[in-house]
Amino acid sequence: MSDPFERKIYEARLTPHRSMTPHAFYLFIMIFCFGQALFALPFFFMGAWPVAGFMGLDAVGLYFAFRASFLAARSHETLDLTPLELVFAQIGARGQRKEWRFNPSWVRLEQTVHEEFGTERVALISRGECIEIGAFLGPDQKAELARELNRALIDARMGARFG
Repeated sequence: MSDPFERKIYEARLTPHRSMTPHAFYLFIMIFCFGQALFALPFFFMGAWPVAGFMGLDAVGLYFAFRASFLAARSHETLDLTPLELVFAQIGARGQRKEWRFNPSWVRLEQTVHEEFGTERVALISRGECIEIGAFLGPDQKAELARELNRALIDARMGARFG
């Protein structure tokens, strides 16, 4: 039988939204390069070859910008809540991890809501320390996160259930 104090009440993995999949990116970059080559060829044959070269630099710059975006998308945040502990971790794009541990009985969830734009900020507050969670999420996602996490914190404060 598992330990009731180790039972997870809530767990979430928060990741930044990326609208383009890697497959769609490769398709897009191939079409873009084909278009660039199509427009660069007349300049090349007219003797204005530097224009064609700069058009190639546009394609290279776009490729590296998307690669940087995909690298940044590897970053994420995790929330794990048991009756005894709330663990919040931020994992960077290169794997560096920063972690905070809270007692669920003492942590407070703060939500900043703008009447026109919705939920702007969700933060965990304990012992004077304030940590924003899900900063990269949209207003609706932040509101849902706050609702779910608040419900889970209430369950955690009720304590472990035996039997």
